[in-house]
Parts: sequence; C-alpha cells; structure tokens
Amino acid sequence: MADFSDIQASPGIQAFPDIQASPGGPSSDPFFADPGRDIRVMGILNLSPDSFYAPSRLEFSILESGADIIDVGAVSTRPGAAPVSEEEEWHRLESVLREISQTFPHLAGIPSSTSSPAISIDSVQTASSATFPAISIDTTRAGIIERACDLLGAPVIVNDISAGEDDPAMLPLAGRLGLQYIAMHKRGTPLTMQTLCDYDDVISEVSDYFRRFSLRAAEAGVSDWILDPGFGFAKDASQCFRLLSGLGQLRVAGHPVLVGISRKSFIYNTLGISPEEALPATSALHLAALERGADILRVHDVRSARGVISLYRSLHGVQ
Repeated sequence: MADFSDIQASPGIQAFPDIQASPGGPSSDPFFADPGRDIRVMGILNLSPDSFYAPSRLEFSILESGADIIDVGAVSTRPGAAPVSEEEEWHRLESVLREISQTFPHLAGIPSSTSSPAISIDSVQTASSATFPAISIDTTRAGIIERACDLLGAPVIVNDISAGEDDPAMLPLAGRLGLQYIAMHKRGTPLTMQTLCDYDDVISEVSDYFRRFSLRAAEAGVSDWILDPGFGFAKDASQCFRLLSGLGQLRVAGHPVLVGISRKSFIYNTLGISPEEALPATSALHLAALERGADILRVHDVRSARGVISLYRSLHGVQ
C-alpha cells in the first residue's frame, strides 16, 4: 500500500487549503458572507446504475467540464436505495479511476518527499493545459479510500455521507493520511432516513451535530474538514428549505460549507416537475446558498453553477 505519511507532513499539498468560511463582514447581518471569497464547484460523476438523476450516470464529460473537484461515487444514496457490497463498489470505481489517472497524468506527480517543493493539487495542469481538478471519492468505506489512494498514487478528498459513523476506520484513516474530509449530516440509511425527519429545530440540531463531529475529527487527527448539511438526507422538503434559509448559522469554527442540492426532490416535487426540468430552480437556490455563505456547490451542471457564481459576484460589485 502507498504510504502517504509524508504528504500529511506537507501542508501545501492540501487540495484547497485556502477555502475558509467567511466571517461576519460589513453587512448588519452577522452571517454576512464575503462575495469575493473563494468559491469552488464540485462536479458529480455517478457510476451507479440507479442514481436519481439518470443523465448523470456514467457522464464522463464531467471530467472536462472545468469543475474544481470531480466527485466520483459508485453507490446511490437516494432515498430507498439498496446497499451495495464493498467489492461491487470497488468494481465500479476501479476502471474509472484508472481512466482518470490516464486523463490527468500529473495526478501521480505530487511530491513523495517533504523535501520536494509543495504543490497544490488545484495548480497542477495536464499536458493539454486544462485546469487540474481535485478528485473526491463519495464513499463511507475506509477500504475504498485506501484502494483509491493506492491506485491514483495521490491523496483524494474523502466525501463521506456518514461523517465517519458507518465505518469506524474512516476518520482514523483520513487523519493518518492527511486527507481533506467532507462530513455530511444524516440519520439512518437510504432505506430508513426519510422516516427519521423529526426535529425540534433542524438548524440547531444539525449545528450541534457538527460541533460534536469536530471533537471526533480532532481526536482522529482530521483538521481540514468541510461541512455538508445533508439536504434531503433525513430531512423533508420544509426542513431542506429551512436549512438553506439558515445556512449561515451552520458554520462551525470556520469550516467551509458544501451545498449539495442539485436537482433534488425537495426542489422538483415542490414545483411539480421532473429532475430533468429542475436546472433553473436549482440555479435560483444556488444563488440563495451563495448569499448565505456556501463555499462549494456540488452540481450536475458545472457551467450553470459557474454562471450563478459570476452573477452573484456581479450583483455585489465583485469582479
């Protein structure tokens, strides 16, 4: 197995070390977000045959979409999705990760010694001069992350919808390898989560969850983590809108906030449309998320998300 202990010792190797949730600013709103902050777009690459938005399945053009991050997932986590074995998950991932390593050959060009100059993943370019995307793996299993790092010869971002609860080895692995970590709030499993939507106050309860998570992360040596409120995961439509409305209140100790609402059911069911028709509504809510401090947008439609970010900045006079 590849040893990434030297990568952990090199802070310059982190994928996005400059992303920080914006503190209160000149607005009277204590949750003001600086429109000039660094905002990233994460493009979704689904390898599962039953993900809720069919056009995203095996849509490899996302690799050349200009996304800052490519989030590769091989297990559907939509409500009602059946579990998949670890071997089947890896079977779906392995060939695609090999293709990614060939498409972006500099992925393995990250220094393997702390004496080498630090290189930030987002500054590396392929031979075609395209912007090099960071790779995140959407999984709850530490074994999948280990295999992905071995295959790619480089660190990945861990996108764990269970925030380390489904696999006790996940957080210690991320801490040992020095991996950037996305922690999401949910309850139950895809089969049970929509029966677990009872909250007295969804914003305060999700905030409390991440305060507790920060202690678990610190114990495991994970300091570079991103907060994902988990829209649609054990939340009904009204709770999703409430979370989005109060997004600025979810910042925990300056950690960046990821918003994953692209074409989700709380949007299209509210409007009585299909996921395929939900891009304009998604864009409207992406703007709302940016106004409330979102730092990363996880999307099916990278170009549209870029447009929303551009308009958001123009709205506030930021070039």
